Amino acid sequence: MESIDFAKAKNVFEQFLKNYDENNGSIKLKIKHTYEVVSKSEFIAKSLNLSEEDIELAKLIALLHDIGRFEEVKEFQNFEGLEHAQYGVKLLFDNGLIRNFIGSNKYDNIIKKAIYNHNKYKIEDGLSDKELLHAKIIRDADKLDNFRVNSTEALEDTFPDVYNKNVVYEKISPKVYDDFMHYKCIKLADRKTFLDFWICALAFIYDLNFKVSLEYIKNHNYIDILINRIEYKDEDTKVKMENIRKCAKEYIMSKLDN
Repeated sequence: MESIDFAKAKNVFEQFLKNYDENNGSIKLKIKHTYEVVSKSEFIAKSLNLSEEDIELAKLIALLHDIGRFEEVKEFQNFEGLEHAQYGVKLLFDNGLIRNFIGSNKYDNIIKKAIYNHNKYKIEDGLSDKELLHAKIIRDADKLDNFRVNSTEALEDTFPDVYNKNVVYEKISPKVYDDFMHYKCIKLADRKTFLDFWICALAFIYDLNFKVSLEYIKNHNYIDILINRIEYKDEDTKVKMENIRKCAKEYIMSKLDN
């Protein structure tokens, strides 16, 4: 049975990227994001003392997790045109593209389930233990790097479909604020303003599966960095963002203390 050759898979991925404009800001962002998620998946897998096989599998899943994003940006010029995880699974498995990345079908179900579930509101029921493990790893790694992206990348590249220069005057939708303050992730349909998308990204802390992931957020000071990145000129929004800051930090500390 063929083992996972990550170096070979990476070379295939680089050839795949030649179909897309790597000078496009959103494409460039997603390429960097992919490799950062590979690194963070490896970090999480090693922290869990997983086998070398599972570490390499986690890296391969990370390499492929957003493969559907590139066509989405090419066709729609934003990150909202396709259900990119579902499209990524279709792209890889309907026409056998996955065989370019790994010859064996031994891990197909794990790869498929992990990619399909990586961006869902919650992981679907009925997964095997191994499928669930890798779904949790890629979800955490993806979210950890989203914090990096949101703290460093241009907002117009990160949120090309909703960002505008008037965000400093925006309000937070009541449902989004209430869900955050009750330790809930934000449902995509409830996001109305750019700030709703911003709160949705902060609320990723409520869906992290591993203690090491919460420690990573704390150690990188991402809550303060993201909240401080925008100057809130609406007084009600300013107050609510401080409440969100306090709530997020208390949640992280409570989880780490336990």
